[in-house]
Amino acid sequence: MLGLARAARAGARFHDGRDDASSLAVDGVSAGYGGRLAIEGISGRFEAGSLTAIVGFNGAGKSTLLNVLAGMLRPYSGMVRLGGHHASLGYLPQVTEIDRDYPVSTLEFVALGGWRRFGPFRALPDDLTAGVGSALHAVGMQNTATSRISNLSVGQFRRILFARLIVQDAGLILLDEPFAGVDAQTMSVLLDLVECWHREGRTVIAVLHDLDVVRARFPSTLVLARRCVAWGATEAALPAMAA
Repeated sequence: MLGLARAARAGARFHDGRDDASSLAVDGVSAGYGGRLAIEGISGRFEAGSLTAIVGFNGAGKSTLLNVLAGMLRPYSGMVRLGGHHASLGYLPQVTEIDRDYPVSTLEFVALGGWRRFGPFRALPDDLTAGVGSALHAVGMQNTATSRISNLSVGQFRRILFARLIVQDAGLILLDEPFAGVDAQTMSVLLDLVECWHREGRTVIAVLHDLDVVRARFPSTLVLARRCVAWGATEAALPAMAA
């Protein structure tokens, strides 16, 4: 899973605070690509245990901000503060960023969520193998453990990405367009899982396009248009998109 290890290699400016282990704050963050700004002066705080949608029109900087939060992109200026010395982060990028031609099975792919526990040259611990099985069952993919990931449909692949996050067991979860291209049944399964994480006290931040889903399932919303347009309770923030 792309996460804190990759974030460290990307060189993002992170500072571990002493507040809640799954809170996340941004302070004056500006970032972009090739010297061109995509987001500018973003400041605010995702409280520990919050469930927040990031919305905005195409080109608003949503994925750029999420990449900065995940440590995949170094900001031009500003700081990201990840609360707690033992905070853990799980990141689900857009599906188009993942190489699905790599010859691994569904079980092996999901087990990568526990990479820190077994490393490159050790067999999977028995309890991790059991955990992978439970995660696959939770997303309705228990019958695909031996299937190659290249043979899965878009919806099936989305499900095993979520299963990998279950195995990773992070306190802070970042999702970039996690429901794009899936059918209604798959979306319902994955949304229920997101709400389960929220009830467990995890912090979940998701880039989304479907405003009906945002209204129905996400208590907090950040509206972007390169800068922060609104950030707070969903019913108060969403009308800013039409302003």
